[in-house]
Amino acid sequence: MEQPSDDVTSGAGASGGRAAGAPAPGRVPSGGLAGEEAKRQGLRRMKRVALAFLFGAAVVFLLARWAESEGWSAWVGYVRAAAEAGMIGGLADWFAVTALFRHPLGIRIPHTAIIPNKKNVLGESLGDFVGANFLSEPIVRDKLQRLEVSRRTGEWLAVPDNAERVTSELSTVVRGAVTVLRDEDVQAVMEQAVVRRVVDREWGPPLGKLLEQVLTDGAHYRFVDLMCDRAYDWVRTNHATVLRVVSERAPSWSPRFVDEMLADKVYGEVLTFAWAVKTDVNHPMRLALDRFASEFAQDLQKDPETMARADAVKRQLVEHPEVKKLIGSAWATAKDMLLTAAEDPSSELRTRVREGLCTLGERLQSDAELAGKVDGWVEDAAGHVVRRYSQEITTIITDTVERWDAEETARKVELQVGRDLQFIRINGTVVGALAGLVIYTVGELLF
Repeated sequence: MEQPSDDVTSGAGASGGRAAGAPAPGRVPSGGLAGEEAKRQGLRRMKRVALAFLFGAAVVFLLARWAESEGWSAWVGYVRAAAEAGMIGGLADWFAVTALFRHPLGIRIPHTAIIPNKKNVLGESLGDFVGANFLSEPIVRDKLQRLEVSRRTGEWLAVPDNAERVTSELSTVVRGAVTVLRDEDVQAVMEQAVVRRVVDREWGPPLGKLLEQVLTDGAHYRFVDLMCDRAYDWVRTNHATVLRVVSERAPSWSPRFVDEMLADKVYGEVLTFAWAVKTDVNHPMRLALDRFASEFAQDLQKDPETMARADAVKRQLVEHPEVKKLIGSAWATAKDMLLTAAEDPSSELRTRVREGLCTLGERLQSDAELAGKVDGWVEDAAGHVVRRYSQEITTIITDTVERWDAEETARKVELQVGRDLQFIRINGTVVGALAGLVIYTVGELLF
């Protein structure tokens, strides 16, 4: 009779020169070496105990048979029957337990070595079980509802230390992301996302609508007032300039005193005109500016020529070297600001984020409507993941089990549950002995 091997990892030496404890391809991942060794010793000990029960029953059976042959009293028959049944029960349970992990006695008996032969089927069954009982949308939603995610999250975030911890982690993520990104890649994205969209869109109609709205609201009046004030101030403070311009435009044969008189007259008229435009809100010049702006707003929206000229100006502006330089430096500036703010615990950015997290935590506890929305978002997100990716998640189980080595899988499983299975052998010996004793006693009483 084959005795179960005490060393459930006898095949470990097959790895040849591989370093001790190093995982090999297709092998079942093992846990900590200390914990695995403790389980191995426990399994060996329980195997010896179960084997001792079986050998004990065999010894008792042999002694009882000898006693019967020597003519001992009838009670020896009861002992022999109990020992015989105990041996049968122990052997049957040994066969059943051994058949789970290997072929008993090395004989390829059908329906033995179940785990090595059915490893892939067991992996698929385990994946289906997990998918049906753990990755079912109703189960996931029910679990999340009972967890009260928003309330617990709110209680946790409301603690300042926890909010600071989240802020610190977010800062680490931001620093890592900003550091990893290459400046040229970000600049290319900015040009793709911003500049090209600006170039592709027409400027005329949006600018025309904006100008039309400004005119309708009267928001341009302050700008016009400012221009009129500046124009009047310039004329008033540049008397010599006006005189020089008039003198330079005068005919060469004109006497100088005539030029000066004419220049004074022109200056006076210009100053009077500038004053009138400045002080009279209904001055014809102002009204003419309003009409021009209104017509220009309409032309930007409807006149093809004006719209084309606006697009030409737009392209010249976007393609200007200084504008491109500004776009390129925008990311560098933003990057420096982000890194500086993320690294400084007392920065305005981190302070606001921390305060915002605390406020969010308090609202999640006090605002039932917000908490309900958050719980709904979490449940919907989890439900979406389960609906779309449950098959992929369970495939991780089946694919992993499929890659495991069959014999080592059996050894690993036996290492995990084999110690408890030895109690089946012990119970089989004890229960078999008791059953044999009862059967023998009933037979003696009836016949």
